[in-house]
Amino acid sequence: MISSMTGFGKAESVYNNKKITVEIRTLNSKSIEIKTKIPTLYKDLDLHIRKLLTKNLIRGKIDCNIYIEDTSGEKATTINKEKLNAYYKELKQINKGWKENSTDYLSVILRIPDVFTKENSSIDKKEEEIILELIKRACENTTSFRLQEGKAIEKEFNLYLSDINDRLKKIEPFEKTRKESQKKKITQGLSILDPQKINNDRLEQELIYYIEKLDISEEKSRLKNHLMYFSETMKFPNTGKKLGFISQEIGREINTLGSKGNHAEIQKMVVEMKDALEKIKEQVLNTL
Repeated sequence: MISSMTGFGKAESVYNNKKITVEIRTLNSKSIEIKTKIPTLYKDLDLHIRKLLTKNLIRGKIDCNIYIEDTSGEKATTINKEKLNAYYKELKQINKGWKENSTDYLSVILRIPDVFTKENSSIDKKEEEIILELIKRACENTTSFRLQEGKAIEKEFNLYLSDINDRLKKIEPFEKTRKESQKKKITQGLSILDPQKINNDRLEQELIYYIEKLDISEEKSRLKNHLMYFSETMKFPNTGKKLGFISQEIGREINTLGSKGNHAEIQKMVVEMKDALEKIKEQVLNTL
């Protein structure tokens, strides 16, 4: 079954007075593009997280965000009093040397980041395992979302494939009319020629070449096969790129039908087939 590259997955857990939330959003892309937004506390896990995302989600533009919420109700940071006092003394000494008026040292010092000390500035093995497990669960939920979206894409594919097949069948009644019209043109052209000056062998060769050039039976057969191959390929996972290649082959056969058709109604059917194919190609871009 095919999957969409568009997806969303979420997983949550509580550990050590922290609510940890992982959210994954995916969009279509030719390859895999991963962007992570995670707390500094978990930066050492970034490589492991990317490996899990690559293994489970395969392809697409992937945004992975991790959020932490303190559930203890206690303050998450404390002031490092030793550093605060040291900065105060140093600033006061500098200010005295410059013979400046006294200033609000506290407001200046509180803007210095290392005055504050974060609690739980490291994580244990258990928390690492929880984070990676949340990534896996969020990936599973994203995959489920993608499969649901894939069902909708599959319905559209079947609709457009059926549309092309119907148009292909509608071409058949016009083929006989088309051949008779071409035969009439050839007969009229030959009637004005001097029979004594005609090389019958050469004429026969040219007529065979002309008839073969106008014959569209092979293109119709190949187009039918490509449509069937597309339908069969949809049954397997992660075949978006393959479907893209098949749709290109379908396009080539439709274009050849248009160039060889040489009939107003056939040309009309070709234009409608091209319209359906363009819709298929749009959806292929979002197929995993």
